[in-house]
Amino acid sequence: MADSRKKQQYKVDAVSKLKEHFAAAPDLIFSDFRGLTFPQMTELRAKLTEKGTAYRVVRNAFARIAMKESGLPDASPWLEGPTALAFLGKDPSPAARVMLEFTRSAPLQIKGGVISGKLFSAKDVEALSRLPGRNDLIASLMGTMNAPLRNMMYAMNGVASKLVRTLAAVAEQKEKNPPSAAANPPSAAGEKPAAPPSA
Repeated sequence: MADSRKKQQYKVDAVSKLKEHFAAAPDLIFSDFRGLTFPQMTELRAKLTEKGTAYRVVRNAFARIAMKESGLPDASPWLEGPTALAFLGKDPSPAARVMLEFTRSAPLQIKGGVISGKLFSAKDVEALSRLPGRNDLIASLMGTMNAPLRNMMYAMNGVASKLVRTLAAVAEQKEKNPPSAAANPPSAAGEKPAAPPSA
């Protein structure tokens, strides 16, 4: 009887813990980790952690209950066999990219995912991995916003440089061709100015 109560409490605690994870990170990727060595699992977890993603092995029955109680879509087809969940952070694309790249060198299989409350097939997850991440989009947007300002600065610098070159050319020309003194010759010494014509 005591053992039965302990098992029941363990189940309740496990489901409760999963619900907490789902509340914090409702975007998920389901994977089959069969064949992964311990070092490979450690490496994958470390890479996902860098992207703000936790990677946990789950019991399918507990995950099924926790997802239902959390209002998430029914992902029963992917809760068969060994299952590990990637609890994605605010930016799901980079974590999806890490997992897809990992499948190329390790026996990791992507089953599917839940993104923004929608079921994603394995192909959908692959497509997600190709999208630019949030930071990439922000950097691109900032670059677009800054482009007019940079263009204006380049134009102003160009005008200033042209003005400096023009002034330098004018100064150089004046040095080569000083004003001629013959333009306004002084009157000879002792020479009287001509009298005005008589009326």
